Amino acid sequence: MQSRKLIAYLGLSLDGYIATLDERVDWLEAVEGEGDNGYGDFYAGIDTVLMGRKTYDWINQQMAYYPYPDKTNYVFTKNPLETPYATVITENPEDFVRRLKAQSGGDIWLCGGGCLVSSLLNSGLVDRLHLTFAPIILGKGISLYQNIRKEQTLELLDSRRHGQFVELIYQVNNEENNDISRKNQ
Repeated sequence: MQSRKLIAYLGLSLDGYIATLDERVDWLEAVEGEGDNGYGDFYAGIDTVLMGRKTYDWINQQMAYYPYPDKTNYVFTKNPLETPYATVITENPEDFVRRLKAQSGGDIWLCGGGCLVSSLLNSGLVDRLHLTFAPIILGKGISLYQNIRKEQTLELLDSRRHGQFVELIYQVNNEENNDISRKNQ
C-alpha cells in the first residue's frame, strides 16, 4: 500500500511570503488569475486538511463560512480551542502526521502556516510542494520557510500558468520519496 501524500498547497509572493506581517493576503486576490487557478482539481484529490492555529483563526475571522466542511480537518495548537469544524491536535505534529499518512485515504493538504510547514519539512514528512506564485515582491512578511534546519532538494513535476499566477509542483526529495523512486526504476 502506498502511503498518502502530504502536500503543502499554498499561494505566496515571489520572495516566499504567505502573508504580510499583519497577516493580510489581499495582494493574492488583487492578481488576475484564470478560473480557480487549479484549486478545484487539487481539492478533489484530498480528503484531509491540516493547519496551524493561526491559519485556522485567520480562516474563521476572514471568511463568511468554513470552506472545508466536506473534508476531515485537524488544527495543531498548544492552546485550548473549541471548534465544530476540526479535531484539535495538541500532540507533536510529526508523530501525528506519521500515523495519519500510514492510514488509508486520500492525499492530505497541509494548508498552513509557515511554522507547521517548516516543522514537517524538517521532519521529512512533506511529499510535495504545490506552490502558486503571485507576481509581487513583498520585501517582508510571514515566510513560508521558517526555521528550515537542513537543505531541501526538490524535483519539478509540473508547472502551469493561470493568468498572472505561476503554479509549480515539486516533489520533496525526502527518504520516503527516494525509496519510491528507486523501486520505480
